Amino acid sequence: MQTSLARRQRHRRALQGRPRPSGGSSIGRILLVLSLTFLGVSVLTAGAGFLFAVSAYNHYSEGLPDPKVALANLHFDQQTTLYDSTGKILLASLGELKREVVTYDELPGEMIDATTAIEDKDFWQNAGFDPIGIISAGLDTISGAPRGASTITQQLVRARLLPAAAFEGSTYERKVREIIQSVRLTQAFPGQDGKKQIITAYLNQNFYGNSSYGVKAAAKGYFGKDLKDLTLAQFAILAAIPKSPTAYDLMKNAQVVCPNGGDPSTCDDTFQLVVPPASEIVVRRNFILDLMKTRSTLTGSKYTTADYEAAKQEPVVLDPQVSANWKAPHFVWQVRDQLATILCPDTPNTCDKVDTGGYRVTTSLNWAMQQTTEKYVFAASRGPNAADPRSVLTKTGIPRKHWSWILALRGHNIHNAAAAVIDYRSGQVLAYVGSGSYTARGNRQFQPQFDVLADGWRQPGSAIKPIDYLVGIDDTTLTAATMFMDVSTNFGGGYYPTQADKLERGPVRLRSALQFSLNIPAIKAGVLTGLNHLFQRTQDFGIRYPSTAAPVVSMGIGTLEMHPIDLLGAFGTLADGGLHMPRTFIASVIDDQGRQVWPIQDQPVTGTQVVSPQAAYIVTDILAGNTNTKVNPFWAKWAIFDGTTRRPAAYKTGTTSDNRDVAAYGFLAPPKDPKAPALAVGVWMGNSDNSPNDGKLSLDTSAPLWSAILTSVSHGMPMANFTPPTGLVTAKVDAFTGQKPGPFSSKTVSEIFIKGTAPTKSNAARV
Repeated sequence: MQTSLARRQRHRRALQGRPRPSGGSSIGRILLVLSLTFLGVSVLTAGAGFLFAVSAYNHYSEGLPDPKVALANLHFDQQTTLYDSTGKILLASLGELKREVVTYDELPGEMIDATTAIEDKDFWQNAGFDPIGIISAGLDTISGAPRGASTITQQLVRARLLPAAAFEGSTYERKVREIIQSVRLTQAFPGQDGKKQIITAYLNQNFYGNSSYGVKAAAKGYFGKDLKDLTLAQFAILAAIPKSPTAYDLMKNAQVVCPNGGDPSTCDDTFQLVVPPASEIVVRRNFILDLMKTRSTLTGSKYTTADYEAAKQEPVVLDPQVSANWKAPHFVWQVRDQLATILCPDTPNTCDKVDTGGYRVTTSLNWAMQQTTEKYVFAASRGPNAADPRSVLTKTGIPRKHWSWILALRGHNIHNAAAAVIDYRSGQVLAYVGSGSYTARGNRQFQPQFDVLADGWRQPGSAIKPIDYLVGIDDTTLTAATMFMDVSTNFGGGYYPTQADKLERGPVRLRSALQFSLNIPAIKAGVLTGLNHLFQRTQDFGIRYPSTAAPVVSMGIGTLEMHPIDLLGAFGTLADGGLHMPRTFIASVIDDQGRQVWPIQDQPVTGTQVVSPQAAYIVTDILAGNTNTKVNPFWAKWAIFDGTTRRPAAYKTGTTSDNRDVAAYGFLAPPKDPKAPALAVGVWMGNSDNSPNDGKLSLDTSAPLWSAILTSVSHGMPMANFTPPTGLVTAKVDAFTGQKPGPFSSKTVSEIFIKGTAPTKSNAARV
């Protein structure tokens, strides 16, 4: 007896003291699941004595609630509310479509079969978890292809039937508790009647995107139908969504289509919202329909193989009769995504707490700046394409001084725009407009609900040049006086880049090359800095590239795609003396008990110094010339003024070689008051289908939009100047060579250098 007791105690201590698993602990996971398999058998049969299983059960079931009571007392509706930075203006109530809880008898068999086919094929027979599936998933993890293996019962338990304490410790410990509770739940609700109660709770609980909770709300929100009236294909696509409700949201994936095949921009009220057949959610629907051919326990006898094949051909047409009444909707989606990473860092794509946890979220949004940004983005993108542009400009309240450049966009195939305002010292997003409008009718060139800023992959063109030059200057590979030969050059494979005006300017210093956005020097600078090095270093600024991207010679002129909001953050890093602050949309999160969940008080948000303040100031000083008519009369046309006083500001534009994307990014000098916002603004213009505009450059499009937004949002703020940090020196250089003046120097200029990098030789090495 004592021996047995001692053995149990030793085993219990071993369980309590074992180290948390690391990335290589999948074998441990499999062994743990094997023991839990024995546990499931012993608990369900109540007959065998597996000492290890009993010990594990006693340890991990401690503190778990009675599953029968917990399921009976499930509470579904606790909306999370989002407010602007003042905490007074309600932006959105997440989960705005209330659940309409259904009973099992109200659930069509097809809905249940579609769900069990993809989520848990053995739902009606298993003990609440699938040991073989978990072991298989563990083996896949070891082989480098990780995947989940949770049953429907486990998913319900994880979402609603585990206490907060169950999530403490390692992921695998939480998994053990989840499995134990799933077994207990299956025990508490035995047989087919018990399974019915579990699947009913699961389908009432799930989030289906589009602010829809539970299948009944999803059916109405997407198709305008009651559950019983859905088609086989519609049942399958609803079952496909819970894996990733944000990514698979049907409204976000839909496009406007005219039934007669006409242009959606001129389509009458018979237009349709259709999810493209090649989209991931439709592909997943068709996969589920294939599974249903052999896994439809309840309705398999009603359908033939031909019926399932026909359902795969059914177009996904939505009924947009219900929409969330949100303010700043593109911003709200970003808040929701960030909130999910805060509340559910391991499973943000399926974080039900975001919408139903009853949180009060104060965001970073400045409502006045948001309204201003929305106004100008809408006017610049939708106004020129309206039947009566002047009427649009009048209704939106655009000052007449902006009418000329907006009206000049008419007929040039620019249908969309996006813009954001950030406080670059805090990383907070103050205004965010992901497209020209969220609610306007869309077409091929203008897809209103698609967020270009965060989801669009766009070439920055010349807007990337300041970041590339900054890396070289910080490395001391380059200086502001480095001389380049702006002449036709073969960079390999017959690649001869040119300037838009096709001219060559001969010897130019880096300052002039950046200020007037010359292409050949920018490419040469990237080669000198090192393409692989440059590719890696730009990512330190928060820039993300597509997974297939690789360093190329042309990256110096912005041919690598990136998200516009990331590039704005990079400009913010430049503005903040090389300090990169993480982007945030949220100021605070309070739970339904009034407790602050985020930010954690002993974990202040800090930035990363990615380049030196000296290097950042040199590039800022160059870009500041773009708002000074004495330095750059072309770009300075769009300088920032408050009344008649010009604000110190720096900016850079970008136009891709084929005119598909035009952009402008820039910032004001930081205010003396450290609590005052330090503003940076980024603007993109183009078309949703990536078609090129009709010959318009950034100076006629994105630059005036950038200027209009930044001028308006900064009105009334104190003026500030760019202040150089210590560690800089000013030296005279030869105006043509960039080297130390020599006896034959006909002209010299003053230039700024990081201490120790000023030229010491008077002979020039030309590149």
